[in-house]
This record gives sequence, C-alpha cells and structure tokens, in this order.
Amino acid sequence: MKEISSLLGYRDSIRVMDATMRDGGLCNNFYFTDEFVKDLYQTNIDAGVDYMEVGYKASKKMFDPEKFGKWKFSDDDDILKVIGENTEKKVKLVAMADVGRCDLKEDIHERANSPLDAIRVACYVHQIAGAIEMIEDAKKKGYEVTCNIMAISTAQEGDVRVALDMLGKSSVDTIYIVDSFGSIYPEQMQRIAHLYKEYADKYGKKLGVHAHNNQQLAFANTIEAVGDGVDWLDATYNGMGRGAGNCSMENLLGFLRNPKYNVFPALTFIEKHMLKLKKDGIQWGYDLQYLVTGLLNQHPRTAIAFTNDKRDDYAEFYTEMIAQD
Repeated sequence: MKEISSLLGYRDSIRVMDATMRDGGLCNNFYFTDEFVKDLYQTNIDAGVDYMEVGYKASKKMFDPEKFGKWKFSDDDDILKVIGENTEKKVKLVAMADVGRCDLKEDIHERANSPLDAIRVACYVHQIAGAIEMIEDAKKKGYEVTCNIMAISTAQEGDVRVALDMLGKSSVDTIYIVDSFGSIYPEQMQRIAHLYKEYADKYGKKLGVHAHNNQQLAFANTIEAVGDGVDWLDATYNGMGRGAGNCSMENLLGFLRNPKYNVFPALTFIEKHMLKLKKDGIQWGYDLQYLVTGLLNQHPRTAIAFTNDKRDDYAEFYTEMIAQD
C-alpha cells in the first residue's frame, strides 16, 4: 500500500476535482444560478481545489435545452460569461462527455479557443472503443483527458483488464475508478485500485476515484484509494450528487492535511448556498432507499423514483428490489 508519508504529511501528486456542478447538477437538472457558479469558482480558488467540473458536454440534438439548465451543455460562451474571460485562472475547468451523448466534433472546440482545460470521457466497459475515439479527439485538440469507466462494480474482471489495456495504449492521461452504484466496500476498493494500478504503472497513466455514498462509504473509499496510490480525487460540496451523493469536499480537504487546501471556504460556501438548495427542496444524500440499491449493486434510478414519490415503505421497497435482483 502506497500511503501518505505520515499522519502529519501529504503527497504532492494529489489533485482534487470539484464535481458539484456536474454530479450535483443531476439533482436539479443543472439549474444553477450564475451567483452560485461564480461563488463556487471563487471558493475552489480559496480552498485550493485543483479542478472544477462545470457540467456536461451533452448533445442538444438528444437533450432539449428547454428542459435543462445551461450546465447540461457547458457551452464555452456560458462558461466565459460566468467565470469571466479575463480572470487569471487558478482552478482548471473541466467538462464531462458521455460516449454516445456528445457531438464531439461540434461541442468540443480546440483547447486554444476554449475556457476548458480538460475533458472527462465517461463510458461503460463495453463502450471503450467509443471512449478511445473521443479521448484521441480531445487530446488532439489540446486537452488533458480522463476516462471514467462507470458501474465498475458490475463488470467482469476479464473485461476490465481488456478495457484498461486498451486505455493504457491510448492518449488518456488519467483513468478513473467509478463506484456508480455506491456498492463497493473499502477492501474491494483496495483490490480494484491494485488492478488499475497494474495497468497505470505499465503505461504511465495516473489514477482517479469517483465514489457514491449509498452505503455511507464514499469518503472511506476515497481515502482507501489514496492509500493505494490513487492521486485524482473527486468530491462535491456537502456531498451533492445524484441520489445518495458523493464524497464530501469538506471531509476530503480536512483529511489531506496539505497546507494548500483550506476547509474554511468550503464551510462558508455550504452555509451560503448548499443549505439554501436543500431548503428550496433539492434532494440528495444518504437514505435507506439508496442503501438498498447499494447493497444490491443496482442502479439508483429505482431509489430516486422512490424518493420522488415520497415513499417511506423501506421494507416493501427492499422486497421489490430483491424480486428484481
């Protein structure tokens, strides 16, 4: 296990990614106010966060712009309007592009003409060939590129090895372990990280982790991955993210003990903005329905529907899910 040097030390290679607007955008259809985005950007600067994910690069042919906020599409002009064209950037900006849901030729411009610094390509293990096409396109345009292999807990190890070998031979910079269903335990994370590291070391790639909190293990799995040599760490303010949410930024910044990171701005932002979102009815975070889908290694869509229907018959829901499993 590759550990941080001591309880009082830190590892310089660590990079923190704020995914609040992208994963959190799944909670409110990406309707964040400009004030929220500006304050989040400044908070990330003040907190020492390295990367800020501003949303998706989704196809407007597939997704109706009338039904989503602008951060579902993360147009360059919208980013510049809110962040500010002349701002000296101290946080790198990122957008995610899903395989099959992005018009990469139209939506992802040359890096020299875009406020974005990196593109995150997201795919399932069977979509690796399509992911590599997008990776090479984004890399050719000048971006840093990561690949998020989603729902890794449902994939066969042989398929994962083939996918990692293909990614290793590509131009991708960082490969992410993604616990989409929040079903992975720390001891499993350790084994998965060692598998990924085998290929990362072979091909000279970096590793990242993106954890969901269905079993209240997002933070635990993230710090387990750190100890296993994973350097790129995703987190969101107050854990905002689809369903049960993600690793909380405030937990992560406090854990890292690197003097470049500062938890106080995170607390200030949460007090001003995240509590208001919850007061306004935006829902995320651990609850029993998400525990059930996490335990059963199932997509949380059924738990999200349970939440939206304002159900509280958890035992019946568990019975329903077992019948589907």
